[in-house]
Amino acid sequence: MNKIRLLIVYCLLPIAYSLLPIGSIAQTAASDGQKYASTISRDDLKKHLTIVAGAEMEGRETATPGQRKAAVYIESQFREFGLKPPQGQDGYQQQFPLFKDSLVDVSLKIGNKKYEFAKDFVVSTFNDQDAEIKARQIIFVGYGITAMNYDDYAGKDVKGKIVVFFTGEPKANGKYLISGTDKPGQWTFPGTTAKIANAKQKGALAALVINTGIDSFSNNMIDNAKKTPLYFPHAVTNEKEKINFATISRPLATDILGSNFSELLKKAKTGEVLNTVNYSVKQKTKFEFKKVKVPAISSNVIGYLEGTDKKDEFVFLTAHYDHLGKRGNVIYFGADDDGSGTVSVIEMAQAFAKAKADGNGPRRTIVFMTVSGEEKGLWGSEYYSEHPLFPLDKTTVDLNTDMVGRIDPNRKVGDSTNYVYVIGDDKLSSDLKPISIATNTKYTNLELDYKFNDPADPEKIYTRSDHYNFAKKGVPIIFYFDGIHKDYHKPSDTVDKINFDLMEKRVQFIFLTAWDIANRDAMLKRDIPLPVE
Repeated sequence: MNKIRLLIVYCLLPIAYSLLPIGSIAQTAASDGQKYASTISRDDLKKHLTIVAGAEMEGRETATPGQRKAAVYIESQFREFGLKPPQGQDGYQQQFPLFKDSLVDVSLKIGNKKYEFAKDFVVSTFNDQDAEIKARQIIFVGYGITAMNYDDYAGKDVKGKIVVFFTGEPKANGKYLISGTDKPGQWTFPGTTAKIANAKQKGALAALVINTGIDSFSNNMIDNAKKTPLYFPHAVTNEKEKINFATISRPLATDILGSNFSELLKKAKTGEVLNTVNYSVKQKTKFEFKKVKVPAISSNVIGYLEGTDKKDEFVFLTAHYDHLGKRGNVIYFGADDDGSGTVSVIEMAQAFAKAKADGNGPRRTIVFMTVSGEEKGLWGSEYYSEHPLFPLDKTTVDLNTDMVGRIDPNRKVGDSTNYVYVIGDDKLSSDLKPISIATNTKYTNLELDYKFNDPADPEKIYTRSDHYNFAKKGVPIIFYFDGIHKDYHKPSDTVDKINFDLMEKRVQFIFLTAWDIANRDAMLKRDIPLPVE
């Protein structure tokens, strides 16, 4: 070929490439996935995990200095890779509010007698709200239950009054009367919460609770009554559905119920029905409560890599970076739970960033998010799902990584040095499982174990990590998991126990799944209803 022809060909190549169908470009990009997956290495995973699960991070408990140090480290990696912080955010951290409450003052007076906090009664600083409650009558309502086949409130007008009831549920012929089985229902767990809501619905002003299993108040119970643990203000919480309550001592219960108390307590302990007992005390009662709410802050760390022709659609790669913190001087390192997932997200971010730097960036925008508050109750992901920074209806998938560094000692089938538990790929989208299987078959050949995907599995793993808050909003998810091992939620969950060779393979599989979903033509279908858990 002479120089003139060669020059013409070289000039026409960019034009010819630009005329290729988008699908052809996507196939070219998709073929590069394995190249960038190979940059995810055991050495880099170990390097990051040694820091994230190191002593300096102090177990990364939510709203502690250790958690904040971990957030700064993750943020530094996102910045180094060139990820962008979400628009409208001041940096990479999406902060969310938390609180602790402390008791300021409480008093209880019945008739002319004043009762003493910690000796005669304790309160629920978490549940109770600032109030000065006055009533002229206290009414006994058995167990405080209203159900189709049993009602402690039948024939009793408690509106504007204070109710007193026992913990527990009635039984008949050895079975719980309300459920008809040998298992208790909501009146045992959550128990008091359900009974308080019922009392509120009936019009009661407050409740006095007699716990059949407590003869006296322990120091721990008293300390817990003075303050709350850290908590998240759930969007669904409605303080108007609550009334204040106190758990009362045996002597105080005797003052209210008189000579009836001993016999009633005996019946309550054995689960005898109490809905036929009618008893009330006409005494002026005053119950005052005051607390102070102390705010705290935690954060999700979020960075994104902008896509090309489908940049307004999103693939999420998530993990939680918080753990259990310290108990005294003992650190709960959380190397596997979920340091392993955290550093997996970091490594996948670096791999995608390298692809973009090479001109092979994904078609869809990839969002890398590590959340806190998971160990407390999926708080960070719940906050994100209620305050999304990227449209949830344009979020095609969330691939969530929570514990991928260990081997399940209870797994007795197949090759336990070459597996990963896959959860949720058959839910919400019929596209998801075929993509997962095809990716694994083509590249990694892990044993995809669906043990925890079974709705009947007693561990209920599908609802227990951050992907679930995406699923509840209709976003298809996959949750990657290694199982429950003996170091789960113990100080011994340390870096030296991690199988980095297997972890590397698992993370490469997750990356390649994300790569496929990020580059395919259509978003994943949402054609399967959210399962009822």
